[in-house]
Amino acid sequence: MVPAQAAAARIKDIVDVEGIRENQLVGYGLVVGLDGTGDSLNNSPFTKQSLQSMLERLGVNTAGQNVRTANVAAVMVTANLPPFSTQGSRMDVSVASLGDSKSLQGGTLLVTPLLGADGEVYAIAQGPVSINGFKAQGDAATIISGVPTTGRISSGAVIEREIDFKLGAQSTLRLALRNPDLTTSRRIALAINDFIGTPTATPEDPSTVRLTLPRGFNGNIVDLVTDIEQLVIETDQTAKIVIDENSGIIVIGKDVRVSSVAVAQSNLTVTIAENPTIVQPAPLSNGVTAVQPSTNINANLSNTALAVVNESVTLQQLVDGLNALGIAPRDLIAILQAIKATGALQAEIEVL
Repeated sequence: MVPAQAAAARIKDIVDVEGIRENQLVGYGLVVGLDGTGDSLNNSPFTKQSLQSMLERLGVNTAGQNVRTANVAAVMVTANLPPFSTQGSRMDVSVASLGDSKSLQGGTLLVTPLLGADGEVYAIAQGPVSINGFKAQGDAATIISGVPTTGRISSGAVIEREIDFKLGAQSTLRLALRNPDLTTSRRIALAINDFIGTPTATPEDPSTVRLTLPRGFNGNIVDLVTDIEQLVIETDQTAKIVIDENSGIIVIGKDVRVSSVAVAQSNLTVTIAENPTIVQPAPLSNGVTAVQPSTNINANLSNTALAVVNESVTLQQLVDGLNALGIAPRDLIAILQAIKATGALQAEIEVL
């Protein structure tokens, strides 16, 4: 059995505090200075329009002109605005090509406003783009390492607008569990109340615990959260099996239990071998050399005897029993789903 203390965790590591969160920002901009690896303006009309609009704002009139350059690329710029960021501080941004650019290596992002979900500008990004890949191309071969059409600008955005949320002025606050569970929610509230000595925390639902600043507390809500975030509790979880059918990955929780079942699995192996024979024409004939196909096909069905999985086995016993069948992960997925269909598996199966 897995010891109980293995599931112990700090409150700080299993909850999110209301108001302490990132906000996603997005912007559209131009990267210039590329060495002929930018967008093809004929294939990317938005790049051409953006370039002409930018030049006109700078006093260069290109109306009616045939602009031809391969050193500019249209990009999407994304960033996460850290919580409680102050005006004038900096943050990292990510840059990704929007058109048919081959590489952003050596490029520089021009001034790009970054907008939030409310349409307001929260930061301005600009700077040289650093990429993690490269592309080298010749007449007969091409080498690509990583993704040269995406990059990053370290400290590339200046924050222009702050999000107004005064955490210390709150009298109540919610803790959001990252893995919602009724038992864990109640244990968090009990641990906080035992530590403070007054009914400060209330479990509202599987994912929320509400904190209320007690009367006479020497501090504000930030002091209260600081006092309780290091408390250690034993987390609980639902018995679950997670399956990723695309990769064949299976993750089984420690509380999974199985009633008595018998499992059998057979493997069908088909082998196809090609042994072509070269047939030569007779001497002094007008025939040509030919290839006569020859195919050998073998089908081997290996049977496996029934294996009994005892009732209420532990996770280790379940894994050992299924491994004893000598089956591949994808076959194991089908077996687990079949056991679930019989009602013998006391767990939830989640397929990604």
